[in-house]
Amino acid sequence: MLNVPRSCLESLKSLVKYAYCLFKIFFDEGKVDEEGTEKMDTFASVLLRISDGLKKDHLEAMKFLCSDDIGKKKLEKVDNGIQLFQYLREMQKIGMGNTQYLRTLLTNIKRPDLLEILDEFEKHGSGPQEDLPDAKEQDKLDIATQLIAENLGKDWRMYGRKLGIKDAKLDHIREKHPYNLQEQVIELIQEWRKMHGAKASAEDLIQALRKCNLNLTADLIRQKLS
Repeated sequence: MLNVPRSCLESLKSLVKYAYCLFKIFFDEGKVDEEGTEKMDTFASVLLRISDGLKKDHLEAMKFLCSDDIGKKKLEKVDNGIQLFQYLREMQKIGMGNTQYLRTLLTNIKRPDLLEILDEFEKHGSGPQEDLPDAKEQDKLDIATQLIAENLGKDWRMYGRKLGIKDAKLDHIREKHPYNLQEQVIELIQEWRKMHGAKASAEDLIQALRKCNLNLTADLIRQKLS
């Protein structure tokens, strides 16, 4: 029987665990396209870049900050950022349209350079063109977005919840544009459009308005688009 040093076994174990987390975080679990290949999660590439930029002391600080949300036993097994991010994704603390928790962690460990990676992703997104609605629908969405921004006002948070935007993201939008309601609404709808990709439609925005009893704005959009 081959005798393998314990240190080598531990290193191999860590490598396998890291590879498994990479696989989990890069691919949507259970989602397979028509050709049978897994769909790569574009947000995962951002997490990988952030993980690669973490030093050991920063990782330990992030683990400490997450201790109330992730059990001690799980945190003891975390050797790198990818493993930590995987736990946070499973708990729905972070995700494509929900980055406030991660943003807070990076702010607390004083890593503005890693925050810039997140800012760049949120500003430009990372979805391919085929994940966008067709040109005609995009025009409708742009018109609807502008009219909603001009008319929604203080009801924007209620509207955001109807669109499925998490409270953490709504808080981030408010903090980013504290004195500009129109900018808050525009970014809110941009987040929603990123979440839904090619399936985003002006009709969905109208229906969400009606669910908030904002029928005047809904009728205004309908009239403008007709």
